[in-house]
Amino acid sequence: MKVYLDCVPCLLRQALEAARFVTNDEKVQKKILKKALIGLDGVNWDTSPLEIAHVIHRIVRKESGVDDPYRAIKRKYNDIALKMYSNLKSMVDQSPTPLLTALRLAIAGNIIDYGAGSNFDLDRTILDVLEKEFKIYDLSEFMLTLKTANNLTYLADNAGEIVFDKILIETILGEYDLDKILFVIKDEPIINDATEEDAIYVGIDEIQGIEFLKVGVGVLGNGMSYSSKEFWKILAQSDMIIGKGQGNYESLSDRGKIFFLLMAKCPVIAKDLGVSIGDTILKLSEGLK
Repeated sequence: MKVYLDCVPCLLRQALEAARFVTNDEKVQKKILKKALIGLDGVNWDTSPLEIAHVIHRIVRKESGVDDPYRAIKRKYNDIALKMYSNLKSMVDQSPTPLLTALRLAIAGNIIDYGAGSNFDLDRTILDVLEKEFKIYDLSEFMLTLKTANNLTYLADNAGEIVFDKILIETILGEYDLDKILFVIKDEPIINDATEEDAIYVGIDEIQGIEFLKVGVGVLGNGMSYSSKEFWKILAQSDMIIGKGQGNYESLSDRGKIFFLLMAKCPVIAKDLGVSIGDTILKLSEGLK
């Protein structure tokens, strides 16, 4: 998905919010925001919103001297979700359709997204998503692909949310015999996206057969990125790919063979998907037509 003009003020909001997380000094906040404006002016807008977001948040980290402005927020929601884990796991285990319930919960967890905004109610969202109908619902394709898959690449999104992902992965492994699951996380902090530190903290590494892959966005030649040939080779070799959240949809919606699980939380994403804000999505991307 390419950048819409409406993405630009949202990226500036993120920069200011991150600056306020790390300092109460308005002079420093102003300096960070000015640098972000310069960064926006100098970056190629003919790309995905996530790639530009990485540029902006690197500026925030450099100017503030704080390597992870959202670390406390990420730990908070990892802890909140971990406290929910036993009840949510029981809910799945007792469901007549465990995999569908786990899918719904994984999408509900996608509300923990400081890129889209900090005003959300996790408990209310869980109840709503368990009851509401999917707006896009490619479940039959999802099930058919899963039945024949030997491996799964799971593109994670946010801290806290990854506890919900853990339940989905455990449910999949309880019903299907997969040899390997590749759990893709960010290689550097950006907003409240999950990193290896978060994945280990919530116990993703304890799942049998799981491997971590750290991927960056927007800096070619500096490790593996979403745009690298190495990453596309990994995706091409994957029997099944699950992409969580708006960021992965923004970056990869023009690629085929990816099942996107997300909640539409901003007007731009909703418009691109042809849905309304708050709709739940299980969509198989067919790539560019």
